[in-house]
Amino acid sequence: MNPHGRTAGFEDLGIAPKILEILFRYKFTAPTPIQLKSIPPALEGKDIMGIAQTGTGKTLAFGIPMIQRIALGNGAAIGLVILPTRELAVQVHETIKKIGGPLGLRAAVLIGGEDMRRQVRAIEQRPHVIIGTPGRLNDHLDGKRLSLDRASIVVLDEADRMLDMGFAPQIQRILKNVPQKRQTLLFSATMPHEVVKIAQSYMSLPLRIEVAPAGSTIEGIDQEVFFVKNTEKLLLLSTLLSEYKGSVLVFCRTKHSVKKITRVIRSSGERAAEIHSNRTLNQRLEALEGFKIGKYRILLATDIAARGIDVKGIQLVVNYDLPEQPEDYVHRIGRTGRAGHPGHAISFATFDQKRDVKQIERLIKKVIRASQTPSLSAGFISDRNQDSRQPRTPYGRGNPHKKRSRKKPFRRHRF
Repeated sequence: MNPHGRTAGFEDLGIAPKILEILFRYKFTAPTPIQLKSIPPALEGKDIMGIAQTGTGKTLAFGIPMIQRIALGNGAAIGLVILPTRELAVQVHETIKKIGGPLGLRAAVLIGGEDMRRQVRAIEQRPHVIIGTPGRLNDHLDGKRLSLDRASIVVLDEADRMLDMGFAPQIQRILKNVPQKRQTLLFSATMPHEVVKIAQSYMSLPLRIEVAPAGSTIEGIDQEVFFVKNTEKLLLLSTLLSEYKGSVLVFCRTKHSVKKITRVIRSSGERAAEIHSNRTLNQRLEALEGFKIGKYRILLATDIAARGIDVKGIQLVVNYDLPEQPEDYVHRIGRTGRAGHPGHAISFATFDQKRDVKQIERLIKKVIRASQTPSLSAGFISDRNQDSRQPRTPYGRGNPHKKRSRKKPFRRHRF
């Protein structure tokens, strides 16, 4: 609330009029809790540790102070944003370009999977904001193509995810190349000891801002779990996809599972795309964009996408496999129920994974409703595919004693 008793808007946070004009042009009128609490101290130059679940508007929480500070400095200083994945880097770049572009600010994206020469040309144009993943940033630093001597504001976004992915040594190398006198903004959905250690080592009296307890999930998400056999998962997914007609995001633990299930879903005529580490950056971005615009109704992904998908209106998130880390459950289901809309998350667990479900419940401080498995319909699994439950033989599936002709090989769809 502001002094007059009404809910504070962006105009109450100390943001420059020109930036406010841009925000209003893009229909940004009411700041989210993390923006409301982070923007004023960040504009004052304070170091910040921001703790907020995914989908709460962290990009503008650090993007607005960064853009305003750089614009006031007349190009004397630059900003640096470090993120864990290529998809996140591209999305942050879109937001920075949208708000900073009308002010004449340029941004460069330095990520793996893209042409190095194009990135070098972007660096040579002296961008005001550098956005990148740890590995590629270090590649450019090692090759003497990039200098961070003028980086006056540094952002570590999704810090817990970067540490989970083993980027701590690379982050430390990057921070040794930026001036000691700088502003550092760290944002994370959870705050494990490793993140606190980074903050203590590289930040100056950081202000801790927490808008949701670590591990909390969005209240508007209806969560349930089905305990099923592994052999029933695909049938259950088929049943759910017949029931839910909106956009569906499916998480699997391995890229092999993503590829296999995508192939089966597509064979039924459903519009499905896949994202995993074997896909090129352009393929992953095309899948994301296609999912956003409705070209694909179903997106299947590994955890590489758990924090890289900023898509509104996802009706259902399915954890086909439980995540390896309980924290990843929070990031996965945070893809639905965004911007105050209701969402639904369904997890598949085998009967020997009850302990894993309990660990997730302890983290989110909530009991996940265990639902009775519905009657399973074949859906996109045709009768032809049902033979997956029969024994495999050298001659295909089915009768192990019936030899098939070599002239007309027996072809079955394997999934």
